[in-house]
Amino acid sequence: MSEERTRIAIVIVNYNTCEILRQCLASIDEDEAVEIIVVDNGSTDGSAEMVRRCYPDVTLQARSNNAGYGAAANEAIMSCGADAILLLNSDTLLQRDSAQALLKYLDSHPLAAIAGPRLVNTNGTLQPSCYPDPTPLHLFLEESLLGRLLGYLPGIGNVYLRCWRHDKARNVPWVLGAALAIRRDAFVAVKGFDARFFMYFEEVDLCRRLRTAGWSVEFTPVTSIVHCGGESTKQVYGAMQLQLLTSTLLYYQRHFSKMQFQQLRLYRLIIVMARLMCEAYRYGAARTSEEGIKAWESLRIEYRSLKWWLAPLMPAPHAVKSNMVEEESR
Repeated sequence: MSEERTRIAIVIVNYNTCEILRQCLASIDEDEAVEIIVVDNGSTDGSAEMVRRCYPDVTLQARSNNAGYGAAANEAIMSCGADAILLLNSDTLLQRDSAQALLKYLDSHPLAAIAGPRLVNTNGTLQPSCYPDPTPLHLFLEESLLGRLLGYLPGIGNVYLRCWRHDKARNVPWVLGAALAIRRDAFVAVKGFDARFFMYFEEVDLCRRLRTAGWSVEFTPVTSIVHCGGESTKQVYGAMQLQLLTSTLLYYQRHFSKMQFQQLRLYRLIIVMARLMCEAYRYGAARTSEEGIKAWESLRIEYRSLKWWLAPLMPAPHAVKSNMVEEESR
């Protein structure tokens, strides 16, 4: 392996996705990186055992509990000495020389702290991966029909990143955390991910702090990486919806004003009310018991979310999580 090909490591965070992790590791060429690290967040499906058995050259950091995505990534990134790290979800598949292409991009852009590749779905279609700052209006557009309709307006993609063609490199506010090429020095300088974000918004927060510190965040289509999406989170859908609410509150408390938070609450109430009506219709129109159960679960989640967004004084994120978990156990 040549000197220039030893400057990037690959870190994969895994939780209960043994077979998908196996496919991810199989997609990585042995000369792709100086080190491959898998952080297993307390999986119970044999993921750690599979890595030990099938990939003995991979460094395994097996945790006894699930510390969250950001905390696990911090542990691995801080432990390796490579100049750059390609951080991956376990449900990704690499093309040949993906890591090297992203490393080359970071080398040619010395102020770039993060480079996000082009992501595609398993059928080869584009998966949007770079986004505007999550202001109340942008979050509303992301979760409503209006955001999808914007994609049909000529030229809007250059303004609204969600509808952009992802066909050239550009500076962006943040990129999806499924695959991130990270300059280690910049990552260490801002103390990595904020471990309070157990899941969701951890990459948004990281990108925002890096930009504040004078670095740039870049999207680059120098390589395409397949991202299956949601393979860990869909196993615990209800808990992850709760975590999304918790992380949203934490992000807004950290980075936005009280007035912007009230705008967020208004937009979220509109979205939640619309979802309640949709799920109520799905429940009434369910043709099978499985469809009915899924619709009922979604109804319960949206109803609990509605109660929190209607509260006169929004609680701290940890209070939202603990109280909603208590409701779930009743």
